[in-house]
Amino acid sequence: MKQILFAGVIGLFLTLVGTPLLIKLLARKGYGQYIRDDGPREHASKRGTPTMGGIAFILATVIAYFLAKVITGYLDEEADAGPTFSGLLVLGLMVGMGLVGFLDDYIKIVKRRSLGLRAKAKMAGQLIVGIAFAVLALQFADNRGNTPASTKLSFITDFGWTIGPVLFVIWALFMILAMSNGVNLTDGLDGLATGASVLVFGAYTFIGVWQFQESCANALTLTNPGACYEVRDPLDLAVVASALMGACLGFLWWNTSPAKIFMGDTGSLALGGVLAGLAICSRTELLMAILGGLFVLITMSVVIQVGSFRMTGKRVFRMAPLQHHFELKGWSEVLVVVRFWIIQGICVIVGLGLFYAGWAADK
Repeated sequence: MKQILFAGVIGLFLTLVGTPLLIKLLARKGYGQYIRDDGPREHASKRGTPTMGGIAFILATVIAYFLAKVITGYLDEEADAGPTFSGLLVLGLMVGMGLVGFLDDYIKIVKRRSLGLRAKAKMAGQLIVGIAFAVLALQFADNRGNTPASTKLSFITDFGWTIGPVLFVIWALFMILAMSNGVNLTDGLDGLATGASVLVFGAYTFIGVWQFQESCANALTLTNPGACYEVRDPLDLAVVASALMGACLGFLWWNTSPAKIFMGDTGSLALGGVLAGLAICSRTELLMAILGGLFVLITMSVVIQVGSFRMTGKRVFRMAPLQHHFELKGWSEVLVVVRFWIIQGICVIVGLGLFYAGWAADK
């Protein structure tokens, strides 16, 4: 449990202190954001704001995770303070997706255009990282036979039939691509995606702790051994989630309106990837659609807008993604962000309520 606290505090400290240094470095090199010409006119003033800020919380999360291991290893020699395969795989997915986003951001800056990597190259990078994660997640079984991921679908626990490794890889890829692009679409206003992600990482910190306390590995100490979770490394997933929550919270200090730095695709793809990784390894895949409800809502607004325009030639929203629709209706940027955070908070409360209700029903 100490690791969770240390990881969160260290992640918070590193981004609070480190992000201003990154801002100065990026500004010195001229790595500024390019703004879409067809976006809200108020966004034109953001042109030139340093981007690729995802570097700050990616590095802070990785450092916080390993420092928490070192610190708690010294404080409690009996503790199993070492990294786990689940934790390392989720961190690797975050770093891999962040690298794809970094290449995209870098090309935008160097070539002075807003498109970055070509669609096929960007998709190829995401597929390589996603397939590597999915394949490795089915390896490294523990002494109970549990691997970091399961070939069964899951909501609050595994359910239904086994879909097999091939379909699992396809399903995992879908989740990774959906969440990474969902966060990417949400990252259109100062602090919006960062704040929403903090809430979801907080939820996964709680889920990891709860699953550890009610783990089937501890079935002999449970009041009802039948109501338990077969998750390989739930406590270590909570450490990863806590490190991410702290790192994103510290980054939010500098990313909130008026933003001194943007996370860029470096950050948005990394956050989406790690959210999918946490869902897969904690066996809460379908629950992620509720916990990350804001990302789903914003993604669906784009799907509806594109589908409606192609089929009828008419637009449902003034502009997609959804946050820009409300800006064009006259809402201020801060008002949109705060109200969307409230929506995300409600989604997290509902998701955790369903998670607890599923456990209580089994009891």
